[in-house]
Amino acid sequence: MTVATDPAHAAVASEVTTEVGALGALYALSARLFTAPDDELYRALESGRVQRESCELLDRIALDVAEPELTVDEEHQMLSARYNDLFVVGYSEVVDKTDGTIDSQGPPVSLYESDYRPEVSWNDVNLDLARAYEYFGCQVDQDQRRNHDHIRLQLEFMGYLCRREATVEPETAAARLDFHDRHLRVVTDGVAEALASEPGTGLYGRLAAFLDELTAADVEALAARQEGDNEQ
Repeated sequence: MTVATDPAHAAVASEVTTEVGALGALYALSARLFTAPDDELYRALESGRVQRESCELLDRIALDVAEPELTVDEEHQMLSARYNDLFVVGYSEVVDKTDGTIDSQGPPVSLYESDYRPEVSWNDVNLDLARAYEYFGCQVDQDQRRNHDHIRLQLEFMGYLCRREATVEPETAAARLDFHDRHLRVVTDGVAEALASEPGTGLYGRLAAFLDELTAADVEALAARQEGDNEQ
């Protein structure tokens, strides 16, 4: 995701020392983990750096969420194969050898929100997201072939909203709650449930379960804060 230059995005790095700034960094870190593991990412996972960073950030956040286990014990090649098997590679089987009929299915776990919203059209989901990104000066990187409803983009956007809230726009908290309700909670819950039904999900199953818990706790805290503001 590309973020337009604005006062919030150009704010001092000390934003991460605030609670919501640390939360934003945690969302951004989680977004990075939902990509095919390149050499740099694998080294950060294998060395325990991702684990340490996530726990340090979580310690700064007043949310009742268990520390995630974001480590790997398999080789890089195996982790890449797990990612591809879960999120990229579909399944094909010849069901009729006489005419070559093939039963083809997509990957077992989708990272796209629209696949968990059967009651809403793909176009409506992605158009709503495009408008939200544009409103806050963001746009999807055209070099990356991802639709607007991909979980990584949504996590990056939530991280960005947290940074805005931590620096110049405390009122962005209301936008964060709305984005959770309309989109991020849908996809994090859907991905977590889909991974829970798959065997051998490893890192990705643990990451999805953590994010499902984190986003739910974030929504609860934001809603309580909003209710308190309305009573004043």
